[in-house]
Amino acid sequence: MEIRAMRAFVAVAEEGGLSAAARRLHISQPALSQTVSALEREFGTLLLTRSSTGVRPTETGRTLLAEVRAVLARYDQALAVMTARTGENTTTLRIGIPLELPADLLSKALLDLAAACPGTRVQARHLSTSAQLAELRAGDLHLGLLRERPPGREFDAMLVVEERLGVLLAAERAAELAGPDGIRLDALNGLDWVGFARSGSPAWYDELTAVLRSHGIDPGAPVPEGQPLIAEVKLASVSAGHAFTLAPPGWSQPLPDAVTWFPLAGHPLVRRTWAVWHAGSHRRDLGHLVAALDRPRARPHRPPPSSGSAAPRSPGTCWSTTEPPPAR
Repeated sequence: MEIRAMRAFVAVAEEGGLSAAARRLHISQPALSQTVSALEREFGTLLLTRSSTGVRPTETGRTLLAEVRAVLARYDQALAVMTARTGENTTTLRIGIPLELPADLLSKALLDLAAACPGTRVQARHLSTSAQLAELRAGDLHLGLLRERPPGREFDAMLVVEERLGVLLAAERAAELAGPDGIRLDALNGLDWVGFARSGSPAWYDELTAVLRSHGIDPGAPVPEGQPLIAEVKLASVSAGHAFTLAPPGWSQPLPDAVTWFPLAGHPLVRRTWAVWHAGSHRRDLGHLVAALDRPRARPHRPPPSSGSAAPRSPGTCWSTTEPPPAR
């Protein structure tokens, strides 16, 4: 159970609802709902009672709430003591994240950041790639997790994760289409693709739809601008059996009995997520976070920098004191 999840549970219990708690934590309601659901799976019991008037802790939830408050109080006290001792002032590090992200990608990195820079408070916002890029340029974000790498030299970027996308289908339809290696992409021809608006991530959208078309799949009419493809929309759309959508393995959202996930045979679709920050940044806390994200993870492939180009450099003090950072 992580500090982030503890704070989320306390916020939901105190606010009496997911919407108010999400506003308090500055995160999206779907992300908060996933965190609470993951806690209930972790403990194997219901922690909150949901009703039309809001949510309230169960008896087990009240026990956990008391324990979590004690842990958070002690944790915050430890941070305050160390901040005062090291003479660091509290600063804010603003990061942008997409709607779907591997559960352990940020949690471990943020834990390392908290230990290295206790005076830093992280504010995370769920934003599309295009929105993150705009806020990075405006200086409103310090780090973005984007689905495409920005061109030019204004930003440094580092590939942090690659996900082989599979397909979410109605269970009955999946049983008809599944083969020994998964479901062939061209077998989805005739089903509607539940996609996202191109404006959210133009380069990734173009890459994705090009692969779909090369397998005989019509991406269909453009999705209206400003309509995020959240988990609830995906599940509701495919459950009737006339549509499919794409999702990575180990998807954190619980699946209803009527919907199942299958790998795509041959892994034709790989979704990449890049950590992106301003090339001129010298923030120490940002450097620590980038270094934590750069630690080895299970990835299908992590390509080296292209010939003739330098590897992205971390901001701040992430580079070893015994070796200079690579030239840009």
